[in-house]
Amino acid sequence: MDDIVELVSLSDDDLRSLVAELEAEEREISRRRRLLHGKLDILHAELVMRLQRRHSAGESVISADDVQRLSRILAGLGPGDDEPAADAEPADEDLGER
Repeated sequence: MDDIVELVSLSDDDLRSLVAELEAEEREISRRRRLLHGKLDILHAELVMRLQRRHSAGESVISADDVQRLSRILAGLGPGDDEPAADAEPADEDLGER
């Protein structure tokens, strides 16, 4: 509410200046977001290439550790947890579905 009161007290020139400042900030954030997404795309592509190379060489691309970690995640367990998290959704067995 204080922000609205402050805006009302600003002159037209001050408001225009504030708009220009926030638009410049928005452009900078957008530029940084695009750069970040570009870096993520490059990293994902590198991971895919490595997995494809491993698969072509006859190596397994999914380890037993990967399966174990996925099983823990699906059970709602975190690293070192022995019981499902309180906010974890119950598995189908817990809902009586089979």
